[in-house]
Amino acid sequence: MNAPHPPKVAGIDPTVPTPAHTVAPTPPAPDAAHAPDTALPVPSTPTPTGPGPGMLLQDRLAGWVSDLTTLHELTERLSATNALEPALQELLRAGSALVGARRGLVALEPGDGLGPRTTAGLGLGRADLGHLETVPRDALPHGTLLDAAGRGTGTHDGIAHPDLFAEDGLDPRHREVAARLGYAASYALPLSTRSAGHLGAAVWLYDEPAEPDERRRHLAGLYVRHASEHLARLLEVERTRARMATITEELLPSRLPRVAGVQLAARHRTSPRGGGDWYDALPLPDAALGLSVGSVTGSGPSAVAAMGRLRASLRAYAVMEGEDPVAVLSDLELLLRLTEPARSATALFAYCEPALRRVTLAGAGHSPPLLIGERRTEFAETSVSAPLGMLACWEAPSVEVQAEAGDTVLLYTDGLLHRTGDPMDRAFARLHAAAASIPRALRHDPEAVTDHVLRTVLPDGRDTADSPEDVVLLAARFD
Repeated sequence: MNAPHPPKVAGIDPTVPTPAHTVAPTPPAPDAAHAPDTALPVPSTPTPTGPGPGMLLQDRLAGWVSDLTTLHELTERLSATNALEPALQELLRAGSALVGARRGLVALEPGDGLGPRTTAGLGLGRADLGHLETVPRDALPHGTLLDAAGRGTGTHDGIAHPDLFAEDGLDPRHREVAARLGYAASYALPLSTRSAGHLGAAVWLYDEPAEPDERRRHLAGLYVRHASEHLARLLEVERTRARMATITEELLPSRLPRVAGVQLAARHRTSPRGGGDWYDALPLPDAALGLSVGSVTGSGPSAVAAMGRLRASLRAYAVMEGEDPVAVLSDLELLLRLTEPARSATALFAYCEPALRRVTLAGAGHSPPLLIGERRTEFAETSVSAPLGMLACWEAPSVEVQAEAGDTVLLYTDGLLHRTGDPMDRAFARLHAAAASIPRALRHDPEAVTDHVLRTVLPDGRDTADSPEDVVLLAARFD
């Protein structure tokens, strides 16, 4: 007879009881009606008074299998997370089930000092975390682990406080905060790996005096060890994304120029992989203004570097011959074909004369700009042209747009359309509808115009969600 499996821990039943032993059944007595008369009486078999060695081993194996199944399920759920915040929340939930606590927090403080530093709570609001921060760091169990790691004396063992209010020498502020938040015991574990070193610490809080038994501590230790490795990988990804975003932002204008007769605003959303979209606004001779947006193919560091080179080259060509946008893009196409023959790019350059409210532009495989006025919302009529680097010799005519006082010319990259997930015709219709729905009270402010278009075309936070596409909007409103 098989021993019953103990209940699992993974959110189903936080209790991990020791499996009950089974008792061997008594063999049935032979049927007296069918026994021969001359048969000798069968001696009765004594009923065992306790489990045999085989049953004990079977129960122990069943417990091990249950523990392994639980750890497998929990680590699978953790491995499915691909960002720090959900990974920290999953760590807290799984640890809470394993140690039998209801609340907890994790403090991420990488020992190399490169960040990011953050704190996440389970069952604790912002105000609760704020109260805990008022307790001296060395008086908190996870604070002790963090300080020990900072001094290079970190430990892999947990720190248990089974009854905080019964401890002598408990910090008065800690006693006050514990009473306010309603916890009476805690169990803390460090987060560290051999390769990445110290990452932080996690602590779980009990409502009543309690502490995890040896079995729970062992399971929690194994899980936290795996979680630390996963967090170390996510930290490296997060840092790489932050570096890529920083490099991209540094290659783009730190601020937009002030030019009489026109107001400018820009919005840029970088993809986590590091895309190659750019925008630029450059004062030119004769009180003119050059505007450009574009995108290079590919992603990652090489695409970002190519974007920086193209944008810098375009600025030089704009200063020399900006009044002829076709010539500017022709020079840029020649440079791209000679220096990076395996790469292509889309681009749009506009030569603006604010005093005349006149815009002369040329595009290379780029989406047409949108003209937003008091009585009209329409796409500028630009000729269909190939991206730069796609043909042996790029050619396209320029287009002249005459704006009125109060009109806004909106330039954008294809990432704005691609992030909608719609076919291109529907994406263009969505963009047009978003521009047409701008309230009149906001149309005088290009910052408000770009924000409205971005939120309307990409609702529900899709403008900031992870995506392989960059998003660029550049708005110029004529006085």
